[in-house]
Amino acid sequence: MGSVVPDPSSGGLSPLSRRNPVQDRPRAHPLPDARRAGAWAESVAIPLVCMDRDFRWVYVNRAAETLLQERREDLLGRTQWEIHPLTLGTDVERAYRHTMDTREPVDFEQYYPPHDRWYRMSVRPAADGMDVEFHDITAERRRAGAPTPSPATADDAPAVELLDLLTETSAALSTTLDVGEGVRRLARLVVPRLADWVIVSTYDAASGALDDLAVVHRRPEMQHAAEVYAESRTGALAADSPARRAIRSGRPVLLGGGRADQVDSFAAALVVTPQAQQLLAALRPGGVAAVPLLAGGRTVGLLSLFRDVGSTPWTPRELRTVTDVAARAGTALDNARLFTQQRQVAEHLQRSLLTEPPQPDHSEVVVRYLPAVQAARVGGDWYDAFIQPGGTTMVVIGDVAGHDIEAAAAMGQLRSLLRGIAVYSDAGPAEVLSGLDRAMDVLAVGTIATAAIARFEQTDEERERGVTRMRWSSAGHPPPLLLDVEGRVTTLDSRRADLLLGVDSATRRVEHVTELDRDTTVFLYTDGLIEQRGPEGPIGLDVGLDRLREALADLAHLPLGSLCDAALERLVHGRPEDDVALVAVRLHRQDRPRPAVAGPGHVPDVVPAAPGA
Repeated sequence: MGSVVPDPSSGGLSPLSRRNPVQDRPRAHPLPDARRAGAWAESVAIPLVCMDRDFRWVYVNRAAETLLQERREDLLGRTQWEIHPLTLGTDVERAYRHTMDTREPVDFEQYYPPHDRWYRMSVRPAADGMDVEFHDITAERRRAGAPTPSPATADDAPAVELLDLLTETSAALSTTLDVGEGVRRLARLVVPRLADWVIVSTYDAASGALDDLAVVHRRPEMQHAAEVYAESRTGALAADSPARRAIRSGRPVLLGGGRADQVDSFAAALVVTPQAQQLLAALRPGGVAAVPLLAGGRTVGLLSLFRDVGSTPWTPRELRTVTDVAARAGTALDNARLFTQQRQVAEHLQRSLLTEPPQPDHSEVVVRYLPAVQAARVGGDWYDAFIQPGGTTMVVIGDVAGHDIEAAAAMGQLRSLLRGIAVYSDAGPAEVLSGLDRAMDVLAVGTIATAAIARFEQTDEERERGVTRMRWSSAGHPPPLLLDVEGRVTTLDSRRADLLLGVDSATRRVEHVTELDRDTTVFLYTDGLIEQRGPEGPIGLDVGLDRLREALADLAHLPLGSLCDAALERLVHGRPEDDVALVAVRLHRQDRPRPAVAGPGHVPDVVPAAPGA
């Protein structure tokens, strides 16, 4: 049953055993079912990795996750060669392919430099691929006096430095979900350790477009020249250039010349336009390595490394490191791209539902929505303003629990339900919230949310006195703020905290009434405006509310739109950690024409404009 393949000293594999001790062991009991087998695989101390027939990792147990020091969700779905490109061309690749092709089990020993440990690799065929176990044999190898493999040859870069680079790459790219920031970090990591200068690009397979996003040169005086060349090479890459060949093949492509008298011909092999050739020749390149950034077998970007004329060529170890760096970068950039897409979808969905407000006579309504900087935090904040059938103006602010596309979708559902209830019933704020609570229960919406509603009413007598009644109710939302013409800010706190929507459909909603002088501004907002992170840590609700009141007092003299924009800039600097929505209403005086700063009035034709609405 045994077989021998060539010894590594002759360019092949070491003796490999096909014997499977687990298979040879007599069975005393039937095999466990799939659930018990999965529990056993998770509990054993032996690291286990399962691959499909394309060498794609489909299962990693807890012990393997600990050994590799990477989360399994970052490993699953990637191929062996994406995760560990340094194993290409080694005994590991030959053993894996031997088992996959022949369906014969293989045992061999392998040194793992990052941990300075030896492992016996047990490779076993499976119905849909193969399984690999890692047995730590470091102690017995050292007892036997086996030498530790040299981490580098004389002409290699120091192995420790290259391993540090891999660690830094993982750390740098795992902490950002911004594609642009990711490629800039990658460029700064590889220069000057692996290149004199570098261009990092993203690639769109659908359009074939290569977008150069980051350029870094080790010499500051050459940085501008490298950036100008990167701009000129777009659309000028030769069809047979290393960049195009690397994208087509999914493998690294090298081109060297090295001599000063070959710079012009070298440039002509990379780009086709005279301008791009001249700009590249001025940078004096002596070698280029074009390395694709791969994710799930797809090319998502390109790492173009350049070494100057007279520089030493890349060593095999350096090239393997570059490939590993590119594999990690490809996965990180693809994750960032997916998060960006998710954020855009949620934001577009949200914006499509947040319509422009009406502008009743002598009442100015301003709305703002600012999405979170973090893709994962785009969610369920919303505002609304509309005219009820009786001609009164109703404004709404709300926040659905959650920060994802599902929260944005739930927001759209609640907003539509509330609108329908308020317009059909012509009811006040408390009754509208109660109706929304019941509708959420009957329709099994399955979410919770906060909301605050304000309705502006006025009788003829109140119009003569120059006042307006605001009837309002809150479902666990931050309190409305009032700003008078002198800059005084009043907080409308209710006496007790009201339940959130979706908690108890039978709860009794409380309504409050406040009399407002004309020229008063009513300010409704979501908690993303006041709960931010400051230099010393998170800013709580009370402190954030104090900051908002102070800002409104300082900005009271501004037109309403400018006031809202300035408040957003002061409190979140245009980059909130959470979504921010706000709606503000300014009640202009009625004994004079509507001011030009408020813009033209607008009320739907089918709705009668009530006095003061």
